[in-house]
Amino acid sequence: MSTFKPNKLTLAMISSGLLAYSGALYAQESNQNQEQLTKEVETKKIKVNEAEQTEVIEVTGFRRSLIQSINQKRFADTVSEQLSADDLGSLPDVSMADALTRLPGISAVRTGGQAAEINIRGMSGGFVSTTLNGREQVSTGGKRSVEFDQYPSELISQAAVYKSPKVSLIEGGVAGTVELSTASPLANEKEHSFSVNARGMYNDLAPDVPDATSTGHRFSISYQGKFADDSLGVALGYARLFQPSATAQFVGLNYSKLNDVDHLDNDTNGPTKDGGVNLNKEYISEGFEMQHKGGEETRDGFMATLEWQPHDNFKLKADGFYSKFTSEEFARGFRVKFEGDQAAISNPVLNGNSLIGGNINRTSNSATRIEIVNDDNSDVDEVQSFGINADWQITERLKMNIDLSYSSAESEFQNGLIWALVAEDANAAKPKLDSNVSINYLLNGLNLPDVGLNQADDFTNLNKVMVSKYGIYPYVNSDEVSAVRADFVYELDNDYIASIEVGARYSEREYSVDRSVFEYGSDSSLSSLETPLKITEDMTTVVNWSGDFSSFPSYLALDQDKVLDAWFPEGRPNPVQTWGDVASGVINGAPIGKNTDWTMKESGQVFEDVMSIYVMANINTEIAGIPVTGNIGVRMVETTQASTSLQDVGLRTPQDQYGQDIKDASGNPILLPNEHLGAQFITDEVGLINQRYFSTIISNTYRDYLPQLNLNFQLSDSDQLRFAAAKVMSRPNIERLASNSSFNISVVNTDAGSYAKIGGQAKNSPHLKPFYANQYDLSYEKYFTETDGKFVAAIFYKDIESAGIVTHTFTEFDFAGNGFAVPENYSDPLSGVPLEIRNGDFETAFNDEEGGYIRGIEIGYTQVFSFLPELWSGLGFDASYSHTESEIQQISQLGQQDLSISLPGLSENVLQTTLFWEYQNFETRLSVRYRDEFVSEQVAVEAQTVNYDGETVVDYQASYQLNDNLGMVFQVNNLTDEPTRSYFGETAQTGTLQYFGRQFFLGFTYSL
Repeated sequence: MSTFKPNKLTLAMISSGLLAYSGALYAQESNQNQEQLTKEVETKKIKVNEAEQTEVIEVTGFRRSLIQSINQKRFADTVSEQLSADDLGSLPDVSMADALTRLPGISAVRTGGQAAEINIRGMSGGFVSTTLNGREQVSTGGKRSVEFDQYPSELISQAAVYKSPKVSLIEGGVAGTVELSTASPLANEKEHSFSVNARGMYNDLAPDVPDATSTGHRFSISYQGKFADDSLGVALGYARLFQPSATAQFVGLNYSKLNDVDHLDNDTNGPTKDGGVNLNKEYISEGFEMQHKGGEETRDGFMATLEWQPHDNFKLKADGFYSKFTSEEFARGFRVKFEGDQAAISNPVLNGNSLIGGNINRTSNSATRIEIVNDDNSDVDEVQSFGINADWQITERLKMNIDLSYSSAESEFQNGLIWALVAEDANAAKPKLDSNVSINYLLNGLNLPDVGLNQADDFTNLNKVMVSKYGIYPYVNSDEVSAVRADFVYELDNDYIASIEVGARYSEREYSVDRSVFEYGSDSSLSSLETPLKITEDMTTVVNWSGDFSSFPSYLALDQDKVLDAWFPEGRPNPVQTWGDVASGVINGAPIGKNTDWTMKESGQVFEDVMSIYVMANINTEIAGIPVTGNIGVRMVETTQASTSLQDVGLRTPQDQYGQDIKDASGNPILLPNEHLGAQFITDEVGLINQRYFSTIISNTYRDYLPQLNLNFQLSDSDQLRFAAAKVMSRPNIERLASNSSFNISVVNTDAGSYAKIGGQAKNSPHLKPFYANQYDLSYEKYFTETDGKFVAAIFYKDIESAGIVTHTFTEFDFAGNGFAVPENYSDPLSGVPLEIRNGDFETAFNDEEGGYIRGIEIGYTQVFSFLPELWSGLGFDASYSHTESEIQQISQLGQQDLSISLPGLSENVLQTTLFWEYQNFETRLSVRYRDEFVSEQVAVEAQTVNYDGETVVDYQASYQLNDNLGMVFQVNNLTDEPTRSYFGETAQTGTLQYFGRQFFLGFTYSL
């Protein structure tokens, strides 16, 4: 049997990059094969250099990082993309998301101007799994996708994106798996290394946003060292980011109202109700927002690694990662609420059946209004990841790896709002709302709209504007996973199978969410019970718009602290988790109050236990004279998921002997708990007692088998062909596994007799199953021999069984078998006659059955023009293009309007290019990322799924190495000030127009 033997140039390339990382971390992609390859290459490199005096030229900077990435991809045993340490550490990427978007088939959704969520091959972040040092990472937001801005690029030594899996990888990524790795000090080339990176930053939009901070900084420091004859390694790192943010935005709200504005007889083009009856109405937007947003983000990240290798056959490693991300954000401006189902609408401008312009006037029956908005949001996120790994070569053929890990994420988000309305006279003893509201507007697609407001002059008038509502809405998330895994490799001696791998992993994950609230006043009126606040001059700042927004009316920005101190002189009330005084079932509440039972229902816990076992054969053979490597195996995964549930069992009204409701002294029917259905007295944080619920846990268990195959055909020293096939899965976001179930029992009378029927519903469910796909990859890779570079062409196909979650009604649902505490016996409440209990309908969230294909092509090209004259020998080009298409169509429900949308995250065309040039100590590069239109969420009053327009983001960097240790760097992110633009189905129905400004960086790097 012949085996692949790298030529001299290949050896030189590997020695300049691959060996620096080959001892690496417990990265799943390269557990054993990478180490073996490293030993073989090192031995061959020495022999070649001694025998043939091969010249190995040391390269640095961006060029080196490209060579490292090329070799990591070349020698991987799966379809993957790689980024190396120099690449990540030297780029202007604030988050790992920015760095990863330079890889083929990968794009990102920008939030606040920064790349936030990763999309891989047209699939959104919920289908992407992420590991750190081979260990599952959890999210601060109840998602499966992690927040990549939590991971400082300065602390990550290597990143990989696996597009085709192998069974030793943790399951969970239909789109792909992102593997992040921290430093391995024993694999470091130097005995000791030390580096410092400091950069100041400036946002050029901040001066136009009142109270926004314009300057910030990035700082990092790291050390790696080897001691005790290179048997003990230590790595330490710290990175800090203080980043200003500034945004000017228009946000269109969804089309949730209906009104007949065209007054056409027999109008058959509008919405319909059940039964297909036409309503002769058009879709009306909720309104729109005009806002300045600004804030400050602070991130502190730490990493530490301790490695001990007393013998060649044993290594023990402990590592930890911690990141704390704090965000303070404000939003100032105004929100226009049409309340278009009851407002008077004239001169309508329609796009099909949607209103995109006209005159809207308040009527006596409508709540049409303009709210002056002053929101202050805070968010504190913490991510931790710790692990201990033991790698033991038990015999020459048998190797064992044991890994213990813990990952947690906590988030404390708090949305605080102060809204104001225009009064007739703010100085009146009992101020009244100014009901003379007239709005004239016209949307202009992906450009700012034309807006006219009759109250515009009053927005800055202290004799008219009054604070009408204060609200604070904490949202506390906690997510943690503990896991243990064991992997064994047994090497064989034959011409077909190089080794057999078996392994097992067990993990326990627990997610919790807690909601609470405090509200005072009203957003649509001036309450007489919770009186509005008269604004004084010291509380306000008049804000004018500038630039493209300069035609919009000025408004008052409020000092939140001064407003609250004046409104609540005895101290600000704290938010609580409570039923609310007037919630149904509360037996000791005040007669006047609020219903906030959602804070109880939306709080709870989710539990997920996963046991997985795999077996895999590593292939090393020859077919028709062509060396073939790869792997084939199967992974068995058994998942048990459960959630706490407050089940609503309703109330009962006792009746007298004549069948009449028994009433209290006030003439109201007496309501009693359904004890026979398990009703409990549940007390909230303020002592309110509710009698219509009981607490329980609902669970579900399922098992999956995931076969996978990877084959690599070594056509020549520089050409190879890859084929991969696999069944993959992604579980729903863990927040969707929460249970808010309720059920009821009703008496059904038929000619054949009476029986009791159980019915129920839930918008989330622990019975949701994973999303599954069968996928296939075929790629051709050519690695250049006369210069540094590669060409890669790939095609892929994913057969998606289910790509979304919909509401589905199950008939004759087995309530008892699915964890509902239904009674064993039930009697007719009128006659007392025992009745047979039958299962009825259960409406719940369910995996849709509308799957389909995702298919596409990817092309990557990297070229360093080292053959050019010396001045231009450092010129290089790195580019990738992907085209992705899918037949999957989903329905986005935006209030009353249902829109057909493509798969969220899918851009048909994605292009990334980087042009770089190095000469002596100078390096410069220009990066361009383009993606065409796609679907994702925008956040307004509530999350809305919208279409995003295509965008082109340009970044620039230049650096100069002053000496061997000290270098200077200059960067510009978003060089062309590219905004994000979204729309509802058609560009005429404007969604968000958001401008972020440019970020400038200037700093230095120092290394030893």
